[in-house]
Amino acid sequence: MTDVSVRHADPADRPTLERLWSLFRHDMSAFSGVLPDPDGTFRSDRLHAAFTQAGWAPYLLTSGEFPVGLALVRGLTGPTRVLSSFFVVRGVRRTGIGLCAVRQVAARYPGPWEVAFQEGNIAAVGFWRRVATEVAGEAWTEERRPVPGRPDLPPDTWISFTAPAEAQD
Repeated sequence: MTDVSVRHADPADRPTLERLWSLFRHDMSAFSGVLPDPDGTFRSDRLHAAFTQAGWAPYLLTSGEFPVGLALVRGLTGPTRVLSSFFVVRGVRRTGIGLCAVRQVAARYPGPWEVAFQEGNIAAVGFWRRVATEVAGEAWTEERRPVPGRPDLPPDTWISFTAPAEAQD
């Protein structure tokens, strides 16, 4: 199953992305230990930035009429794009939708890319290495970097690759 559409999210999509963001942050809390705020929501600084700050872009991933994920890109005005947040709902994971979506997002901005993940997230480790290989062949690198402001967490793993200019899926 690779029936995924990736489109730039507009303000009308924000409530949908906010709900997907909560699911994403809930998944990531298993690796960061971050708890929801007293109102039951998670910090959403990156989501807010994607809708309001220059150099950011929010994307909604859909399969047919169903929202299935999100992608937040930053660094659009710099030399390297960063896939700041990426999420696919559990019901469509391991179907090829995630890889197809990343390829579509990266194709919009050919050139250098980076993405971070946590080594403890075993599924993410395999996924991001496969993505880098699918997008850039063997021409990608991996390094560990400390999490800014979180010395209590293990370092993030960062993958760097270059997305070629190609037709979008």
